[in-house]
Amino acid sequence: MDPLTTTLALAVLAVLVVVAASALGERLGVAAPLLLVGAGVVASLVPGFPAVEVEPEWVLAGLLPPLLYSAAVSVPAMDLRRELSAVSGLSVVLVVLSSFALGGFFALVVPGLGLAWGVALGAVVSPTDAVATSIARRLGVPARAVTILDGEGLLNDATALVVLRAAIAAAATGVSLWGVAGRFVWAVAGAALIGVLVGRVGLWVRSRLHEVPATTALSFAVPFVAAIPAELAGASGLVAAVLAGLTTGWRAPRVLSPGARLSDAQNWGCVEMLLEGAVFLLMGLQLVGIVRDVQADHAGVGTALGIAAGALLLTVVVRAVYVSLLLLGQRTRTGRAEQRREVFARLHAGEEVGHRKPRRTPTERQVAQFRSRGARALADLDHLLAHPLDARQGAVVVWAGMRGAITLAAAQTLPAETPARPLLLLVAVAVAVGSLLLQGATLPWVVRRLLPGHATVADPAQWDVVRARLDDAAAGTTDPVAVLDAQRAALLDERDLGRLESAVLTAALAELDADQIALEVRARAG
Repeated sequence: MDPLTTTLALAVLAVLVVVAASALGERLGVAAPLLLVGAGVVASLVPGFPAVEVEPEWVLAGLLPPLLYSAAVSVPAMDLRRELSAVSGLSVVLVVLSSFALGGFFALVVPGLGLAWGVALGAVVSPTDAVATSIARRLGVPARAVTILDGEGLLNDATALVVLRAAIAAAATGVSLWGVAGRFVWAVAGAALIGVLVGRVGLWVRSRLHEVPATTALSFAVPFVAAIPAELAGASGLVAAVLAGLTTGWRAPRVLSPGARLSDAQNWGCVEMLLEGAVFLLMGLQLVGIVRDVQADHAGVGTALGIAAGALLLTVVVRAVYVSLLLLGQRTRTGRAEQRREVFARLHAGEEVGHRKPRRTPTERQVAQFRSRGARALADLDHLLAHPLDARQGAVVVWAGMRGAITLAAAQTLPAETPARPLLLLVAVAVAVGSLLLQGATLPWVVRRLLPGHATVADPAQWDVVRARLDDAAAGTTDPVAVLDAQRAALLDERDLGRLESAVLTAALAELDADQIALEVRARAG
């Protein structure tokens, strides 16, 4: 076959394998990525099967931005804000600590590697993959733990890539600590500005399109419109895509029609399944070739696997230590929350707290803003006290820290002059595959063991709030479309104040959207 026909045939075959792995994994109770890695390894061993070579930049710039964007759209921004301290610690501090701990280990066990190249490889294997979140959510892990895993998977890639590039620069020419810090600040801050701007402008444009296919098609461009300018400006394209997704997910219910949002959810779900599946299938396809390169380099496959096993153990130990400290901090935070809640409850009730008088009488707008912030703070404290993060959930967070797509892509960006490059590539891929096989395969057992019979059940009082707000919004209005618009706005106002759990809000908004779509269908039919 000619090259074009071969490429098309491989693409079609890949789609079929991804779909089959998804269906089979659900039936067997096995994570689809594990099946895809295995399928890739088996295919690469078939005589005559064409070698699959993909430039790592295609993964970093072509696959990861839409994957992270799609995940960010579905993450409740309110929950992510509440867990920002834990998420930022895991996605920044833990990645840096892991990179240097692993760097020292690699420099010790790989002759002639050096600390800088060791830190570079440490940065490659430090970030976790979002596949753990899907497994944890399906198993009914408490919402706070899932949110922490979500946020970590969205943001730690950028930290790892900044550390990787800085370590490579240090190995080649040397770089100052302040230079690395400044680069990281700009990578995050600049990307955040670009991502939020692109997200808001994208929604503004899409809200003015009347054809649902057109607005969904435009959404496919949003992660790239955010990522490409960010990379050109020296910031993180991945963070820009994430912020664009968070902005879209937060504002879309107010500006996009129910039909457009339903179309987005369905189409992006399909895209996410195919792209994520392609990454893990590619990991399996390239594993055998990397092993052969190591054999040709006489570096020793057994040596690489032994180093990978030690690195995987070290990542779990460092993560366990950090999460233990995080839990101690959360416990202290919970103790302070009880005291703070009493103060905010009194303020929310209109009582005076303290003896300090304002210098001037506040305006009505300032009073409204103060009450809104107070209500949001009170809701945050109630949420923190009602859903404590205990040691068992912390253990699940530790074990769910699996490696995946970013490790595969980042490893192949190591320059050709990297000492023992084939060996390092095999170590990185072995860590990723090993974590998927070990942690991914046993995570369901760990969850059942540590959280037996646990299921995230909404507080009935939450649904009482929903029904009350829906009834109030519907009062005095007879137009069914206007009623639904008013009810949706009322629920989103409650969301902004943090009074509704994200699961309850999502379910209630889905019911309103279904009612409005049904009305629109009947109107077109009549």
